Amino acid sequence: MTLLRLSGLFYLAIILAGLGGELALRGPLVTYGDATATGAAIRAAPALFRASIGTDLVMALSDVALALCLFQLFRAAAPGLALAALVFRLVQAVLIAANFMALQAAWMLASAGQDAQALMLVSLHAHGYDLGLVFFGVNCLLMARLLTLQPLFATRWTRALPPAIAIAGVVYLVGSALRFFAPGLMTAFQPAYGLTILAEGAFCVALLTARPSARRPGA
Repeated sequence: MTLLRLSGLFYLAIILAGLGGELALRGPLVTYGDATATGAAIRAAPALFRASIGTDLVMALSDVALALCLFQLFRAAAPGLALAALVFRLVQAVLIAANFMALQAAWMLASAGQDAQALMLVSLHAHGYDLGLVFFGVNCLLMARLLTLQPLFATRWTRALPPAIAIAGVVYLVGSALRFFAPGLMTAFQPAYGLTILAEGAFCVALLTARPSARRPGA
């Protein structure tokens, strides 16, 4: 298996675990603004809530692995930028992993009937996640530049990847800024995250289906 396809598999794991944990597992249990409903939902489906923590762990581990793979792919073309991208992505992974304790504490508090505190910790997790996305947003901007310096793919459609990944980085940075400084605007901004799913999904597909460019060092 080439390093390109291995990177694609790790990226696929990140996408599936991230969306699955947040939207399919944890999302239906959490009602922001209603601590009683959230606590009752968590108590009714504790395995579902704890499974969401497990999927987050898979996502964080895959993020570390992907960061190392991408560093290997880009370091020959731009060692300084590749190292910077590695560091920013690893910081994101560390922050997201550290947030697992907030979710674990939320589950323990909800199990004890302390619903208000449980919801506060779920909200803290959301804020911590967005803090991690600040670093990931910078990583995306660096990755967009790296993709222009070191083409990885031979297909024409992948030429759209650098601007798409850059746009995703801007969305992550703006969204995180809104979370901390203008939370009232978050609801209106949420649809913009669809652009990040499209951009990262395209990057994942490009890695999985890659026909290596002749300009890229051997994979």
